[in-house]
Amino acid sequence: MSEASRPFSSSLASRMVAKDRGEPTMAEQTSKKTRPEVLDFLLRRRSHPARLLSEPPPDPADLEKILTAGVRVPDHGKLEPWRLIVLSKPARERIARLMAERGRALDLPQEKIEKDIAAFASPLIVTVVSSPKPNERIPLWEQHLSAGAVCLSLLNAALALGYGACWLTGFAAYDDAVRREGLGLDPNEAVAGFIHIGRSAVAPPERPRPELGRIVRWLEA
Repeated sequence: MSEASRPFSSSLASRMVAKDRGEPTMAEQTSKKTRPEVLDFLLRRRSHPARLLSEPPPDPADLEKILTAGVRVPDHGKLEPWRLIVLSKPARERIARLMAERGRALDLPQEKIEKDIAAFASPLIVTVVSSPKPNERIPLWEQHLSAGAVCLSLLNAALALGYGACWLTGFAAYDDAVRREGLGLDPNEAVAGFIHIGRSAVAPPERPRPELGRIVRWLEA
């Protein structure tokens, strides 16, 4: 392996910061500038399967906090290329019926249809709509990425308030009829994700996490 590309290591990271940027390492920063509780949350956060979510949904005050935090994301050009649709129970039930019709029309496996419909029984679902704005400077890809950031921020905000939550899509996110008739999306819009939120008395299952040495490389030259 060349000297210009080598596996990630914390010692290498610290050395490069000190050598190339002249900035103090994290260990050298004063405790007043750190938020260890936030980092601990990020290191421990886990999504909750939709099937484990139960009533009640977030109350109006908590929901406002979740939505406010959700749209506090990187947004190149300040375009706000996204919007949110909060699905009430009647709306979820209506969309579930449409999903059943569309699933049969698309000849999807019955197990797949039932699984996706079951997720719409979650106490609350926030639909994140990627709604790109025409702009010569900001590529569409970056606008879609910003919508994805909204999904993650909503998810983390709900988890931080003690709710169970997950980010799903399913065939409903990609079916034109569901997007148009069920959600009222414009032709240029897409579903970035359905954020399912509720209570969860069961600890979510853990899953293997990536090994940094396998996926991270430092380029030194």
